[in-house]
Amino acid sequence: MEKEVLLKKLGERIREIRKEKGITQVQLAHSIGKDQQSVQRLEAGNINPSYYYLYEIAEGLNVSLEQLTKP
Repeated sequence: MEKEVLLKKLGERIREIRKEKGITQVQLAHSIGKDQQSVQRLEAGNINPSYYYLYEIAEGLNVSLEQLTKP
């Protein structure tokens, strides 16, 4: 699968989980020490996050990395 497609799917998965939990981008960003624009770019698939950034997102959403990255 192409890199852009994978990043877009990852962003969609993160957005889906965040919305299921009733958390805004601002709240998630604040909980992990990032800004809202960073979370927005991640959800849009515009950045290739590091492993540690994905770990922070998983912690902020209170899910496992596996749940975050499953297709």
